[in-house]
Amino acid sequence: MVSISRINLPTVDSTNSFVRAMLQEEGTGHVMSVNSLPGFTLVVADDQTKGRGQQGNSWETEKGKNLTFSLLCHPDFILASRQWLLSQCMAVAIQQTLSQYVEGVEVKWPNDIYVGAQKISGTLIECDLQGKHISNCIIGVGININQTVFRSDAPNPTSLQLLTGREHDREEVLSSLLDHFQHYYALLQEGQEDVIRQQYLQHLYRREGFHRYRDVRGEFMAEIAEVEPTGHLRLRFEDGNVVRYELKEVQFIKD
Repeated sequence: MVSISRINLPTVDSTNSFVRAMLQEEGTGHVMSVNSLPGFTLVVADDQTKGRGQQGNSWETEKGKNLTFSLLCHPDFILASRQWLLSQCMAVAIQQTLSQYVEGVEVKWPNDIYVGAQKISGTLIECDLQGKHISNCIIGVGININQTVFRSDAPNPTSLQLLTGREHDREEVLSSLLDHFQHYYALLQEGQEDVIRQQYLQHLYRREGFHRYRDVRGEFMAEIAEVEPTGHLRLRFEDGNVVRYELKEVQFIKD
């Protein structure tokens, strides 16, 4: 296992922003070298006031109820063009962790975690590049653990407590998640990318059947044809045509 240095914060605007500030050399604006912060650095916040999600969305969290953290790693063995591997690695780790508590946990492309049609976790990954490889990677994660009332306009949030009817130990969930992530991270280091990819596809949300989506042309019915190794989503329309999408180019519409 790779060593983990931990920083606990009572309140922060965003754990990803906090880690980003750590990486900036004071007064220079240059990113610190890989060796400056070896191993993993974990920043956990009890209260995150301006959590960030994919596509510029915010992440609502009630103080002391959920898990909000960022994990900094230095995967300089991964090519810049293969950043998707880290997204898959964390998504699979969260899916397997939450599956210990509740059934039906799936990964909604690219890396949200759903139980049924409800979102329980989101991830935001930000990478720095050095030449053709990744130097630093900040993986920001929010998981709803014990929150039972959601006041934002998010359409479909849920939590472990809402799903199971009881409170859960946040540290227990976090410890399990870190164990799972380190396991899959080690597989990446060993070049066993296919193991992670198969786990991702096996638990992919809407992996079977036709469902509703929306792109710039409007709503349509399609099925998932493939998630490419680059992370692109390929959807097959009812007429058999297949269209390739990047993040933000297509939306999942509730059936």
